[in-house]
Formats: sequence, C-alpha cells, structure tokens
Amino acid sequence: MRIGILASIAWRVPPREYGGWETVAYLLAEGLVARGHDVTLFASGDSETTARLESVVPRPLEEDPSLPSRASETLHIVNAFERATDLDVLHNNAGVYGAILSRLTRTPVLTTLHGSAAELDSRIIYHRYREKPYVSISDAERELAPDLNYRATVYNGIHESDFAPPEPQPSDYLLFLGRLSPDKGVHHAIKVAHLTERRLLISGIVPDANRRYWESEIAPHVDCEQVVYVGPSDRTRRKELMRSAHCFLHLVTYHEAFGLTMAEAMAVGTPVVAMKRGSVPELVRDGSTGYVVQTVEEAAEAVNRVPLLNRSDCFVWARECFSSGRMVEGYERVYEELVSE
Repeated sequence: MRIGILASIAWRVPPREYGGWETVAYLLAEGLVARGHDVTLFASGDSETTARLESVVPRPLEEDPSLPSRASETLHIVNAFERATDLDVLHNNAGVYGAILSRLTRTPVLTTLHGSAAELDSRIIYHRYREKPYVSISDAERELAPDLNYRATVYNGIHESDFAPPEPQPSDYLLFLGRLSPDKGVHHAIKVAHLTERRLLISGIVPDANRRYWESEIAPHVDCEQVVYVGPSDRTRRKELMRSAHCFLHLVTYHEAFGLTMAEAMAVGTPVVAMKRGSVPELVRDGSTGYVVQTVEEAAEAVNRVPLLNRSDCFVWARECFSSGRMVEGYERVYEELVSE
C-alpha cells in the first residue's frame, strides 16, 4: 500500500527528548516500511526516517521560535493533502486540523486522536467530521468524543530495543518523567516522596505555559537531595532512569488518553503507581504491574508495597500489549479495511 503518515511538527521525528506523537509517527513509518509498504512521512525537514520524507517546514516549531507556527502548521497539513491523490490512505497523526480537509479528497483519511479530543474546540471540530474514520489509542479515550466513527483501538507502541529485562537490584528512588505541568501531577509525586521519605528524581521539559507552575509548585522543593531535577532525558537516559527506579509515578489529574511513559516503564520491568484517571486502568494491571490509586495517600501506601510485585510481570505485560510491531499490525488492518471499502 501507498501510505502517508502526517506527523506533528512540534518536534522532530523521531524526537530528541520529548514528543509522544512524533515517537508514534516514527515507529509507525519505520514498521510499515519494514513490512514492504511505500510510505511517505510528512514531518519537519530535519526528521530521520527510512520512509520518503516530505517537508515544507525545515525545523520543529518547539525548537525554532522564529518559525511562524500558524503558517507553518497550515502549510504542513495542506502539503500532505495536496499529495493525497498519490496515496492509498493518509493517516493523520497531527491533531484536529488534519481532519478538517478530509472531505476534500477521495483518498481515505484516518485520524488517530492522540488525546486531542480533550479540548472543547477540538471536540466541536471532530463532531462536524464524525463520519470520517478514527482510531482511539485507548478505550478510555472514546469517552472524550463518543460519537465518532471509531474503526479500532490501537495502543501506542514501544521500539523493540527499548524493552529490557528487569533490573534485579533496582535503586530506591521514585521517578517522575514527562512534561512538567499540573495535569501530569508532578506536585503529587513530590508529596508522595515526602510522605514515604524516599528520593524523587524528576525528568522532563518545562513548557513556557507552565513556567509559573514550575516556580511555585516544583522548584521550591528541589533540594538536590530528596527531590532532584535531572532535566530532560533522551531515549537512552530515559531507559536507564526507568529501569533502576523503585517505581514510576504517574499521578495525573486529568482524563489522559494513553500515557506512553507508563508503558515504557513497564517495558523495562518497573512497576507503575498511577492515579485512576483515563486510560490508567487499561494500561496498568492493578496488583500485578503496579497499583492504581485514587489519592496521594493511597499512592504513598502503594509505593511501600511495590516490593511485593514481580517486576518480570511488568516486562511480559508490556511486551504483549505495547510493542511497536503490535501497533503497526493494528494500523495495517485498519488501512486494509479502508482501502477495500
């Protein structure tokens, strides 16, 4: 099949540090090429891929503030649709605005939500194009926009090289890794560290919009002893931090559609203590690969029960559910259905 993958241009494909959507686009493009498909990846010009790279924006918007974001995103999306007639299917992984042009081409356009329906403006737009085909990245995500034409639920995948057998003698630190924003619950992770008297390592980027949150809720607690901020982590460093952690904290405050870092932690045998929000009960097997909790106090109690878990169960569960190969096969089936129709 001739498949177009429309990626986000917020970050490079694959991302250097942060970038969940871009990670999925990269693994999907690479996996489809390996399976013999003719793949075109629409991404920033500095992206790296074995697929055919199409780009009208030289660098990621988050890395080059000099680029006009609205004009760049518009040109990027339109460029993909201008080439849609040369494709059997165009897969939109760039958010809601990639769905707006879907009625203007006879080529099937599949949209993966990636959590974008959490915003009211996006739900309004998706509702207008609700007859078009969609994929959810968890069953829980469908609750955000229940009236769409869902063709499948396909879990996000992890590169095979990012799986690793559990660390037989992990360290005793807690780990938070991700975007440092209120909805990710970094402040909850800090409170758990204080309640359990354990060290907490924090890794991630501080978005400009969350600078005040960083300064008021996080920075005052960073003492380089109990609470340590290690900055953003690339793929190799992220894997090292996760594999050696006592457990991974994912105490989100919103209805999250997936949570790729939870899957990444379990893929190296690290249990997850996560707040019962959105997709968490789907991704974490309570009492087996981690603990699903409702309060910070429950999270602190769960941290102390982590040694009761078998870290190998985390590794096996992640490999069964969240491999990039499984993700590619899931999307391939949807593409075949759309093309046959």
